[in-house]
Amino acid sequence: MHSGPDVNTTAAAAPTPSTKDLEMASPGVLKGLIKTIRPHQWVKNVFVLAPMVFHKDLFVSTPFGPTLNLIVTGRALAAAAVFCLAAGAVYTINDLADVEADRVHPVKRFRPIASGVVPLGLAKAMAAALVLVSLAGSYVLSPWLLLVTGVYLVENLAYSFGLKKVAFLDVTLLAFGFVLRVLAGGIATDVHVSMYMLACTALLALFLGFGKRRHELASEHAGKQRAALQAYTPASLNLALAITGTATVVTYVAYTLDPVTKAFFNTSYLWLTTPFTVLGIARFLLLVNGKVGRGLKAESPTQEMLRDVPMVLNVVLWLVVVVAVVYQLRPGGH
Repeated sequence: MHSGPDVNTTAAAAPTPSTKDLEMASPGVLKGLIKTIRPHQWVKNVFVLAPMVFHKDLFVSTPFGPTLNLIVTGRALAAAAVFCLAAGAVYTINDLADVEADRVHPVKRFRPIASGVVPLGLAKAMAAALVLVSLAGSYVLSPWLLLVTGVYLVENLAYSFGLKKVAFLDVTLLAFGFVLRVLAGGIATDVHVSMYMLACTALLALFLGFGKRRHELASEHAGKQRAALQAYTPASLNLALAITGTATVVTYVAYTLDPVTKAFFNTSYLWLTTPFTVLGIARFLLLVNGKVGRGLKAESPTQEMLRDVPMVLNVVLWLVVVVAVVYQLRPGGH
């Protein structure tokens, strides 16, 4: 009488994943999800905090001396958090849309979705959740902030699903996203955002975007990595960098010397921050050309600038001088 298959033989032929195996796999997926939403890129959302920096009442007087205005700071940080979640959704959706192109990129092929570490279904679910949470959070702060966040998401969806393939329009849309960040910061903190601030933001974002495209154009398989690169040329991007870089500096200088700016901050010394702007523009061009940092091996100059000590130091010094001029050197300042 046949007693049936041997249990040990069957188990050996078709092993079932153990609880330990699943526990070992879960951290890899979780790490992949976190990597997909690009926490290191959230530094771009410091633009949401820009209006707060130029808020002349960022510090309030107390019996113990000047103190940070926690209401203004708290709302600004909350708005930045909302945009971090929205940006995480955008990065996830973009990786889903770019999965095939990323697989031929020498660096991007290791991204969690492109490499298969994060399943497509799970990535889609995370993107949907991030969209809903970011919209809900923005509404809590302000209905107007909900509108700006919604426009940001729609604009980025349009970018991910077609407009990113159109040269120059792709970078323009990315720059518009930075303008929306600044508007969001102004709404959250109830700060009037001047046209100068919006113009400087747009020009600087265009400059950074064109720099990233110039860096990508120099890499191997550029056309396969990003469709829009087929329409760019080194000459056109060099010209775009020259125009936007110069325009950024000129606009910033005009802002610091504008009578309205001087009257608002009650100081004529904001122009002292201009050298930091010039140095930042020059340093970024070196990163674009691969003359400093990891050169052309870096994924992008905008990411490399976060590791570049001179660039980070320059930004920190700019911030210190701005705060010193606006809050400590004002005649009659607290």
